[in-house]
Amino acid sequence: MSPTRAEATGGEEPSAPPTGSLLHRVTLFVAACLLVGALSGLVWWAVVDLPGYVIAADGRAATTERGLAQHFGSDAWFVLIGAVAGLLLGLVAWWRLVRIGWPVIPLTLAGATVAALLCWVVGHALGPSDFAARLSAAQPGETVPIQLTLSAPVSLVVWPFFATIPILLWSSLAPDAEQPPPLLARRARAERRGRHESVAGVLPEDLPAGSASARTPEEHEGRSTPRRARRSADDRG
Repeated sequence: MSPTRAEATGGEEPSAPPTGSLLHRVTLFVAACLLVGALSGLVWWAVVDLPGYVIAADGRAATTERGLAQHFGSDAWFVLIGAVAGLLLGLVAWWRLVRIGWPVIPLTLAGATVAALLCWVVGHALGPSDFAARLSAAQPGETVPIQLTLSAPVSLVVWPFFATIPILLWSSLAPDAEQPPPLLARRARAERRGRHESVAGVLPEDLPAGSASARTPEEHEGRSTPRRARRSADDRG
């Protein structure tokens, strides 16, 4: 008979999901990573304002200081989109894959990295083509925008980093079934047990060490009656 949900929450480790269910969950997570990566690439291409070079009469290409500063705008937008997409993928991984245990971390890192690479590829494909070829074919007075790409590929690290944040936070803040209860809770249980023993007529000094929790109130009542009788006889003597 398989354990019930109540038994699993009572301290026992929950059973691992079946292989078919696990494969289905992993497949859905990979599909989510591909979808998020493709949509992020579309958003990246839509929001980035690419600077351009103006072709002078003598054939030279020049840009403004603002255009030079905008060279890193594509990286900034990629990092911002990656932070949001990474958190979203981390939540999906925690929701669908948290029960498989520690492998959820490498799966999340790999999925977020694939999504980041796909975003880069989609945005680069939607953006302008080869910059050098367009620059050489441009006429005087034309403005040639640069390619949509990453100046610093280290921006890819942002995606898996933010994807692991929801999982690490949940692992740190969620209650652990194997962790002993707090001291105050144990103290409260000890006080309740002491009140039950006093109601049964058993004094703490009448019990050997470690035996108070093993006896029922009926046993306490049966064993404490002869002792109280001996105490009364001693008092009369």
